[in-house]
Amino acid sequence: MIGLSNSENGIVSSIAATKRLARAMMVSGGEFSLILACCNCVERQQQVLNLLTEFSSADIHEILLSPAADTLYTAITTAIGATQPEALMVRGLESVVEINQLIISTNIMRDEFRKQFQFPLVLWVNDEILRKLVWLAPDFKDWAASTIRFDVPHNQLVEAEQQAISA
Repeated sequence: MIGLSNSENGIVSSIAATKRLARAMMVSGGEFSLILACCNCVERQQQVLNLLTEFSSADIHEILLSPAADTLYTAITTAIGATQPEALMVRGLESVVEINQLIISTNIMRDEFRKQFQFPLVLWVNDEILRKLVWLAPDFKDWAASTIRFDVPHNQLVEAEQQAISA
């Protein structure tokens, strides 16, 4: 019974977070905004993206970063060319080999994002990437209103596992 309750809570939580994401993209209204979507499971990201089509009519473009990506700005401009999508989702940050360098360069180039992109930019991050953004790109990270979470933070999972083991 507890498993079902937790599962139902997870579904309700995911739907609410997906609606928040759709609303955040809609509110942007053709201007740059940074939205951080935190999800520690890549499969869950895909589920959310599938669900998002039910809550948003926006033409959402998606970029999957290469592990060899060295700057976020260049990866985006190369992928979109001269087009300005209604919204852009960037996935794959967790697979970038030189992630620290990519994040530092993003912070340095942050003003170009506002100048060149007239759409909401959704960065899919996990807890580790989110921590790196806080430490390595605080100015860029501050542009995000709040982080929309799509799963339980890793430290809460560890605590729950430890409580279950000791019970």
